[in-house]
Amino acid sequence: MTKPIGLLGGTFDPIHIGHLRPAIAILEQLGLDHIRLLPNYIPPHRATPDSAPRHRLAMVTLAAACTPGLVVDDRELRRNRPSYTIDTLIELRRERPATPLCFLMGMDSLLSLNRWHRWQELLDYAHLVVSHRPGWQPVFNPEVEQLYRQQGTRDIQRLHSQPAGTIYLFDNPQLDISSSQIRRCIKEGNNPQYLLPDPVTAYIRDKGLYQEPVL
Repeated sequence: MTKPIGLLGGTFDPIHIGHLRPAIAILEQLGLDHIRLLPNYIPPHRATPDSAPRHRLAMVTLAAACTPGLVVDDRELRRNRPSYTIDTLIELRRERPATPLCFLMGMDSLLSLNRWHRWQELLDYAHLVVSHRPGWQPVFNPEVEQLYRQQGTRDIQRLHSQPAGTIYLFDNPQLDISSSQIRRCIKEGNNPQYLLPDPVTAYIRDKGLYQEPVL
């Protein structure tokens, strides 16, 4: 069986080190082949992104170019409809029938997993690798608690030996940084340096993102 592939979705509006540092830690410590960054077109659980898809894709591409082991997958942007995780996992499983897939999410997402579209099917197609988030504790609702009792694991080897089916809680570096904080910082005329990769900061400045409406 081939090495697992990580999948990290998000609006990435903009992508920042709070996305990238945990992704690098997961890539290295879990021994993944690579991590695919999947920018959402229309996120089902969040407000519509401030910047256009082409800008968010450009920023993700710049960030991935700086970071070995990260690659960009723009399939959700090409769908022109809400970005449901289950659709992406089904597509990738068809493309890679035997490859372990690890869908990366934050603890906040796991706690609300039972509100996701077709959430009961996610583990049929991938493992869930869950990063801790500042301020979020693993206090599950009954449905998610039952799922974790049945499918939770602390055995990394299961992520390599099975194509899907487990939930792994990853003890990652916690960085209390959000895209909304960065957008507010830029809108207020402050310097976001060291919160973002330098090429992303330069792109935001060049395109005037998060300052005036961008078409």
